[in-house]
Amino acid sequence: MTTKVAVVGATGRLGQLVSRIVRESDEFELVAELDSRTPLSDMLDADIAVDVTVPGVSQKVVDFAVSNGISVLVGTSGWSSERITSLQSRIADNLEIGVVIIPNFSVGSVLATTFAALAARFFDSIEIVETHHASKVDSPSGTAVRTAELMGAARVKHGPVVAPHTDQRARGQQVASIPIHSLRMQGVVARQDVHFGGTGELLTLSHETLAPTSYEAGILLGLRAARTARGVTVGLDKLIDLTSGLPR
Repeated sequence: MTTKVAVVGATGRLGQLVSRIVRESDEFELVAELDSRTPLSDMLDADIAVDVTVPGVSQKVVDFAVSNGISVLVGTSGWSSERITSLQSRIADNLEIGVVIIPNFSVGSVLATTFAALAARFFDSIEIVETHHASKVDSPSGTAVRTAELMGAARVKHGPVVAPHTDQRARGQQVASIPIHSLRMQGVVARQDVHFGGTGELLTLSHETLAPTSYEAGILLGLRAARTARGVTVGLDKLIDLTSGLPR
C-alpha cells in the first residue's frame, strides 16, 4: 500500500525534486502539488504533506496539516528552537501524527554538522561561513543555525565561544554565541565552512553541495520517517545511524 503525499511549494527547486522522487517511488503516491496560489485544502487527501516553501509560509502550512491530522516533512529553513518547542507542546498529546524537520537533506552535510559538534568542545574560537545560491531568500541558512545550536549544546560546560567585536554588523549574526556569515551568490548551490581557531592552528570543516541530487537519499529517508513519526523529530542525524561500526 502506497503512502499519499502532497508537496507544498512544488514549483520551487526543492519542491520539483521532491515531486519527482515521489513519482518515481513505488512506496509513495503524489496526490497534490501546491504552489502559492493553491488552497491548502488541496492537501487533505494526503497522508504526508511535504513543506518546501519559504520561512514566512512554513508555519501556516504545518499548522494546517497538523490541525487536519496530516503528518509533515518540513524541508523549509527558519524553524528556530523556540518555534520547534512551541510545535512540540502543541502536538505532544497527539499520538496520530508526527512532524519531521530536516534543515538539510544531504547526508554529507549532516555528517559535517556532527563533526563540527564534536570539535566544538576543543576550540573556543568558532565561526561559520555559509554560501547559497543568489535566490535563497533567508539567512542564515537553517543548516548553519542547526550547526551553531548543536555546537552550543556541545559546549554547555565550556561556555560561549570567543567572538570579539560582535557589536559590529559585519561580524555576522550570532547563534548560540557563534557568528554566522551568509553569502548569496550566483554559481553556487550550497556550501558551509565551520572555522575553528586554536593556539597555533586552524581547523576548517567544509561541505559543498555540487548538485541537488545529493538531497535524494535524505528526502527518501525523511518521507519514510514521516509515515510512522510521532511528535517532532529534528535533523537527518536522527534518521541515520552515526555510531555503527565505530571502535569502542
